[in-house]
Amino acid sequence: MALELGKPMVEFHLPGVDGKTYSPADFADKPVLVVVFWCNHCPYVRAYEDRTIALAKEFADKVAFVAINANDAVKYPEDSFEKMQARAQEKGYPFPYLHDESQQVARSYGATRTPEFFVFDQNRVLRYHGRLDDNWENPSEVKQQYLRDALHAVLNGQEPPVAQTEPVGCTVKWK
Repeated sequence: MALELGKPMVEFHLPGVDGKTYSPADFADKPVLVVVFWCNHCPYVRAYEDRTIALAKEFADKVAFVAINANDAVKYPEDSFEKMQARAQEKGYPFPYLHDESQQVARSYGATRTPEFFVFDQNRVLRYHGRLDDNWENPSEVKQQYLRDALHAVLNGQEPPVAQTEPVGCTVKWK
């Protein structure tokens, strides 16, 4: 079961592909923090990748994004730390890309999919959980931009118009 709306953020200390270790405190200068469970090989992540990068750049002054890959790299070598480094560099990720090798962070969030977004407000309380938008296959046919709407609402001190959606994507690859 995913972290419930209104619950506080779960702490993490994870290595990033840039050689640094990150925790939520590293993003304290931003009023909103988006944690997204991510990976390299999932076609849903790849479909949403450019849209997520664009959104992170658009909101960069007020919203921090952090991507976490918890997939079992033994069964899915494309999700190894080395491949994560290569993917982040190739795509120019504007956010830290972290490795949850033990899968404890993914389990504590109740993440089940990639991509799966969690939006936390200034007090690091969960305000939105779910998918980026309503059309993973075709960006030109998107009618509902759930994550964008949630970010605008939370930045304005309001509740998101839709606070929870069913994440769409590959399952987290557990060990």
